[in-house]
Amino acid sequence: MSKIEILATLFGVAAVWLTVKRHIACWPASLLQVSLYVYVFFQAKLYSDMGLHVIYVVLALYGWFNWSRKKEEQGELTVVELSPRALAAWCGVSALGAGTLGWLLSRYTDAALPYWDSAITSMSLVAQWLTTRKVLENWLFWIAVDVLGIGVYYAKQLYPTTALYALFLGLATAGYFAWRKAPREQPAPAPA
Repeated sequence: MSKIEILATLFGVAAVWLTVKRHIACWPASLLQVSLYVYVFFQAKLYSDMGLHVIYVVLALYGWFNWSRKKEEQGELTVVELSPRALAAWCGVSALGAGTLGWLLSRYTDAALPYWDSAITSMSLVAQWLTTRKVLENWLFWIAVDVLGIGVYYAKQLYPTTALYALFLGLATAGYFAWRKAPREQPAPAPA
């Protein structure tokens, strides 16, 4: 357990709590969290998670921009629901990404838990993209990520991160129900 991991954990709690509230400050908190976790996951040889957090930096910047733009246009941030077909497509994208990345990591690196790590990464990318677009079902992907993360991070003795993901699981569940009550737009189309 390092001070950096503890600090990343605190920013992570703030980021998810603010996302549940649909508050735009979730994005700067997220930027701080993901930047710190790049280092934490590199040290733990969870390379897929490390790469994921590099991508999160870009997605957090995009989310911040997109939510700012939408808030200026619409006032309150509205939530979009996926059609069943779009949800199935995103699940397929997640599974394909997990399998491909897991195979690459198991073949070419000394990654710890390559397939589990890759499943977390793939689902997290889908979840984060859906979050930036204010899609309700982002929370379902986050719930799956949190369940897997609890097991992986506990196995790697990243105890503050394990506790963070247990908290994330509760927040993601609360987020799903909070966003279900939020104003909604029409169902989103399948992924491009």
